[in-house]
Amino acid sequence: MRDAGRGLVGSPISTAGRFLLAVALWAFAHNPAFAQNVALTGVMGQRALLVIDDAAPQVFAPGENRQGVTLISTDGDRAVVEVQGRRQSLRVGDVPVSVAGAAGSAIGSRVVLTAGAGGHFISAGQINGASVRFLVDTGATEVSMSAQEADRIGLPYRSGTPVLMSTANGAVPGYRVHLDSVRLGGVEVYNVQAIVAEGQMPFVLLGNTFLTHFQLKQENDSLTLDRRF
Repeated sequence: MRDAGRGLVGSPISTAGRFLLAVALWAFAHNPAFAQNVALTGVMGQRALLVIDDAAPQVFAPGENRQGVTLISTDGDRAVVEVQGRRQSLRVGDVPVSVAGAAGSAIGSRVVLTAGAGGHFISAGQINGASVRFLVDTGATEVSMSAQEADRIGLPYRSGTPVLMSTANGAVPGYRVHLDSVRLGGVEVYNVQAIVAEGQMPFVLLGNTFLTHFQLKQENDSLTLDRRF
């Protein structure tokens, strides 16, 4: 049972307490530090069909802003939106992009992945808040992606450090960059070194510049990542 001006019966809330509770609830509703999830479910010419925080889909025209989300542009099955001052690239069918300030950062410490075809561990994730598909690669020194993927998520990799990488097909030009954040499941690592390479790559290789933050344990078709630091 509840009583006006009180919490649970027997647990009085002071006037000051009620004021602080009201402030906290207002902050929860208005503070952009809390995460927003945005997904693209369709493109109709220059307009986009967006889902915000699992609500009903809404049609956005370029420049239109609702709930802190602004549609910037569309191109084929992709759209660029601005959420909480950050531009994100979305693609139809991708997992929702989660955008948050410091208070909304991922705070999990464990991720459990299940092997797919060929025994590979593939999972949806995010780089700088943009949706990507990761392939866990313990043999890769760094997180690595193609230039095409970097362009898709809006990564300014050409301002990085030029490098040459040795491959079976010879030397391949690329760029060494630092990613603001890499998120897998409920865990997030910041300032992750990565390589952007010319050529095609079907996945972003989740290499050791991310994986060394975790203790890895594989049992049959399950891979568990426990956060170390």
